[in-house]
Amino acid sequence: MGHLLVHITSGPEDPSRATLGFLIARQAATDGHRVSVFLGLEAVGMLREAVLDSLNGFGTGDLREHYEALALTDARIYVSAMSSKVRGVTEIHLEGKPAEMILPERLVALTFEADRVLCY
Repeated sequence: MGHLLVHITSGPEDPSRATLGFLIARQAATDGHRVSVFLGLEAVGMLREAVLDSLNGFGTGDLREHYEALALTDARIYVSAMSSKVRGVTEIHLEGKPAEMILPERLVALTFEADRVLCY
């Protein structure tokens, strides 16, 4: 199986695009692919509990449902440390989640490790 990197920059301001990224990541992981999800810019806020509980995309489903299904797989979620810092997202928001803060050099490495990259 391949390695898919899903790079999401859309957040609650564009719920359909944001949840689509999680839907595709979920499907790829369910199909047995190695999946990495990178959240940058506005997407870093999607791991806040209030957003997980309320974000629904038009035709792309429920963020919480996609996130929980993805969390049951071996997928990893990476969050931009720089985007998080300026948007008030901290390590507390990541507690208990299969997610970690990373810097740009790790995103570059993930990109070159992946067989395919999709951006939302």
